[in-house]
Amino acid sequence: MQELTEFPGIETERLILSQLEEKDIPFIVELLQHRIFSDLTSNIPYPYTEDDAKFWLKMSKEAFDEKSGYTFGIRNKEGQLIGAIGLHDREDDKAELGYWMGIPYWNKGYVTEAARTIIDFGFKELKLNKIFATHFPHNPASGKIMEKIGMEKEALLKEHVKKDDEYFDLVMYSIFKD
Repeated sequence: MQELTEFPGIETERLILSQLEEKDIPFIVELLQHRIFSDLTSNIPYPYTEDDAKFWLKMSKEAFDEKSGYTFGIRNKEGQLIGAIGLHDREDDKAELGYWMGIPYWNKGYVTEAARTIIDFGFKELKLNKIFATHFPHNPASGKIMEKIGMEKEALLKEHVKKDDEYFDLVMYSIFKD
């Protein structure tokens, strides 16, 4: 992953993608209160607490400092946090794309808009060769987003993650710079 000395700010037609900040913590906690986030992701706990948000911000900052990941807050043009998206280095010039969006902002194309931009950033700025993403089979909406941004289904990873003492399959999608 190429090194960037300053955290990039990126604007799209309707969104601002920028680094998460301490002042975002109450909004992160509020947006992630619903149990559905825990049910649909492998790494968002329920109930989601202020400590969870602080820990996530700390991990995001460390990843940026170590040049191993970029986590962007997704904001509307007024600067209000509505979700998050990131790329995390998995070595060999590949990175994993992850995202979540607050429920009031679902089905408006925001994740698709942000993800297209982040994929572009990954290939152009970070010089990645491959970007991949995964979703639970019981979250097909996430797979639809992956398809919309040009990713193709690559694999079904059987019992790939353990969550609450249960094993879950993951569907993996990917896209290449060429």
